Amino acid sequence: MSPARAFLGGCCRLSRATGRRLAPSPGPPLRAGWLRYLSACTGGPEEGDMRRYLSAHYSEARRSINEIIPSIPSNMLNPKAIFSNNEMSLENIEIYGFDYDYTLAFYSKDLHTLIFNTARDLLIHEHRYPNELKRYEYDPNFAIRGLHYDVHKALLMKIDSFHYIQLGTVYRGFEVVPDSEVIEMYQGSHVPLEQMSDFYGKSSEGNTLKQFMDIFSLPEMTLLSCVNDYFLKNNIDYEPVHLYKDVKDAIRDVHVKGLMYRAVEADIERYICYGEKTQAVLAKLANHGKKMFLITNSPSSFVDKGMNFIVGKDWRDLFDVVIVQADKPNFFNDKRRPFRKVTDRGVLLWDKIHQLEKGKIYKQGNLFEFLKLTGWRGSKVLYFGDHIYSDLADLTLKHGWRTGAIIPELKSELTIMNTSEYIETMAWLQGLTGLLERMQVYRDAESQMLLRDWIRERQQMRDKARKIFNPRFGSIFRTDHNPTYFLRRLSRFADIYMESLSCLLNYDLHHTFYPKRTPLQHEVPVWSEQQYPGTFGIPFLQQIAQQK
Repeated sequence: MSPARAFLGGCCRLSRATGRRLAPSPGPPLRAGWLRYLSACTGGPEEGDMRRYLSAHYSEARRSINEIIPSIPSNMLNPKAIFSNNEMSLENIEIYGFDYDYTLAFYSKDLHTLIFNTARDLLIHEHRYPNELKRYEYDPNFAIRGLHYDVHKALLMKIDSFHYIQLGTVYRGFEVVPDSEVIEMYQGSHVPLEQMSDFYGKSSEGNTLKQFMDIFSLPEMTLLSCVNDYFLKNNIDYEPVHLYKDVKDAIRDVHVKGLMYRAVEADIERYICYGEKTQAVLAKLANHGKKMFLITNSPSSFVDKGMNFIVGKDWRDLFDVVIVQADKPNFFNDKRRPFRKVTDRGVLLWDKIHQLEKGKIYKQGNLFEFLKLTGWRGSKVLYFGDHIYSDLADLTLKHGWRTGAIIPELKSELTIMNTSEYIETMAWLQGLTGLLERMQVYRDAESQMLLRDWIRERQQMRDKARKIFNPRFGSIFRTDHNPTYFLRRLSRFADIYMESLSCLLNYDLHHTFYPKRTPLQHEVPVWSEQQYPGTFGIPFLQQIAQQK
């Protein structure tokens, strides 16, 4: 496979869809340069002149990649598109369900600062942590979603879909842990299954790693790193397990004690954003006669004030069922808890619930009772949420609902992938990898010395590619070459995914989402979208808009 084909099919296709590699043939405008390159590869090295021979191949690969780069469009990936893991037609969807936080309601970065500061102060005042922790401020650019935290070793790290730690992304506090130390601690870079967190990403007895899948977990990861950093810099002996539990409890109390809810309600314009887009989506579904429901873990007064701001005081008229404080994921598994009706003043009634009435708010309950009272079963239901475990996993595995994941990070990552810096970096990274793959057959000392230089350059390019997204952890979807553990779960539990609900505005409600058929490693591609650039990238958004 040529470096250009590896780049065009591997970098761009892999980043848009499932993480598997697509290897198309270069289109007609690209073939002339690659014919020259391939012809240069047919000649063999002259004895005793391996360095010149390999250097010629390196220079030709670099020149050919540079010729190809200008032909790669810089707007190939559309941040407003909906991406599909499983074929699904909106024509078959009759009922739309939603989580609230980071699904209907999007928050500004001020909210994460609020959570961090409040939890930090709880650590100081209620858990007797040093007052000097107040010197630490929230850094929104530190962590990314999907990281794992080793509870016993106090290490934050990125793990791929095969349970391998990505070296260079293991942090103790704010200091990166050397690769050699990581390999010694874990006897390699692989984490056995029994050490991974349970199904919902939590760390329980026997599991040393906790995965942070929630957007709300970004302040928690940062606070853990801040406290670890303080203890390490001040040579304070501490038990990592206690630290993890105390930070977890402090973050939980920010929610459970209503501290976050009261702060947001008091200054709702500061914290909630993109409300008009959510309103437009709900109006579109309502105008097409779709049934809608809301299931959230947030309390009724918080949801009511937020939806009043987003939609208006008549927001409940849009929803056939509203359920608050559902305690997901237990809502999807525990059959014992009945529904309770909530009055407009937040008072719980003791009436037995025989039906779920439109315009009313209900608390707790369980999905089995929900299905019994509504009859909303199977693939005619599409539920949207941001938490892959708590919102989506049980619905797709046990109940056959269709699921949509809201991934706000998509917007910034796809924007980065359209930049010339990213395209140039990935083009040469793929080209150099292909060159190494072919030339590794030469085992003489001179060749091996030069190949080691290429390997070092390849690692430098990998590090550069990672830092384009996040200086410490890179993309939430990819390690150096493998999909992340986060993407693996996203691919399994979400039929479709997008950066926000507003992406639905770009599609009519008869649209069918088709996942891209990317070749398996042992398959040969027989057709390439790169040969037909008019059909690549944006899923026909212009045509759809013209048909409305």
